[in-house]
Amino acid sequence: MSPPPHWLERGSPQHQASLIVDPPNGRMPPFTEAAQQRQAELRKAREGRGPADSYTDRSLYDRCITRGVAGSVLPVIYNNGNQIVQAPGYVAIVNEMIHETRVVPLDGRKPLPDSMQSYMGDSRGHWEGDTLVVEGSRYLEASAFGGASSRLRTIERFRPTSKNTIEWSITFDDATTWVKPWTFGMRLSRDDEHPIFEYACHEGNEGLRGILSAARAAEKEPPARPSR
Repeated sequence: MSPPPHWLERGSPQHQASLIVDPPNGRMPPFTEAAQQRQAELRKAREGRGPADSYTDRSLYDRCITRGVAGSVLPVIYNNGNQIVQAPGYVAIVNEMIHETRVVPLDGRKPLPDSMQSYMGDSRGHWEGDTLVVEGSRYLEASAFGGASSRLRTIERFRPTSKNTIEWSITFDDATTWVKPWTFGMRLSRDDEHPIFEYACHEGNEGLRGILSAARAAEKEPPARPSR
């Protein structure tokens, strides 16, 4: 079922060949041997399981838990609004999809202990001229972007380029996952007419119910007869 039309965004295309701006070839760097081994172990652990044997087989996004730091900003089908609010000593970054909010301290405090991890990590910010720099760490491996480990470190930059545009970039640095750091980048456009809709996904996650119930129904169907 498609979302109602007023949820959808119809902005002007940016004509950007790749969201990856570094390396210049627009491609994610190769995985390290450690990351390849980690991925192989995950695949082995899932051997014999279908994509919907349980709710735990579905993504954190399907389960209305999180899209992670980068995923929450990257555009998808709908609910692509983001709101940046500044208060004394803090910046709050609100993502419409999943309705997550990061509260970013700007007072130079130390990061949380390594043992205190979360889906959206721990953010600390500072200003470099007119550019807001947000350093992220302490990510749970389950939500770390692109198959990264809990050692992932990110650096986001929000640089205003006009009254209504911000150049956003995020650099991923995890020596246990990629052979070198790499960076996403895209333009964020201000739209005062765009409301931030409530994203009450947990209260009505019919998508997950439909995925699991359809899988159970398929299991009850007799096997298809071989064609002659």
